[in-house]
Amino acid sequence: MQERLSYPKFHRLQPAIAEGLGLIHEAVATSLDPQLVHLIHYRVSQINGCAFCQHMHAAEARQDGEQQERLDMLADWHDAPGFSTRERLALAWAEALTRIADAPVDDEVYGSVKAEFGDKGMIDLTAEVLIINSWNRIAISNRFMPKLAAQ
Repeated sequence: MQERLSYPKFHRLQPAIAEGLGLIHEAVATSLDPQLVHLIHYRVSQINGCAFCQHMHAAEARQDGEQQERLDMLADWHDAPGFSTRERLALAWAEALTRIADAPVDDEVYGSVKAEFGDKGMIDLTAEVLIINSWNRIAISNRFMPKLAAQ
């Protein structure tokens, strides 16, 4: 098996990519609730199967006060209690954009998200989904692995 590329090594080899994605996040982060951003990052990472990002974003969410119960139910947010209408719309948008190769964005989802978040909010949500999908692809393709406490 070939050596895995670590997260720190990736940053050393290509800092402009990490900085660029960070700048996009900074541009939109102040307009979105940090708890909502955590849910988006964690859910998209679940869909994409990125263990590294799931581990990191779950830990960050908990550090910022997210309840473990909500993280436990996030994969089934459609039917699970405890998610606000705004969170559900953001998660629907995140899932639609992450799975866009499989189906176009549903008109009902588009209209509902636009009504709730407005034009700028949709752009900001889209940017957050773009960022985490980019990081998931970087992490998965370069075989980033989380460091677990038991290791």
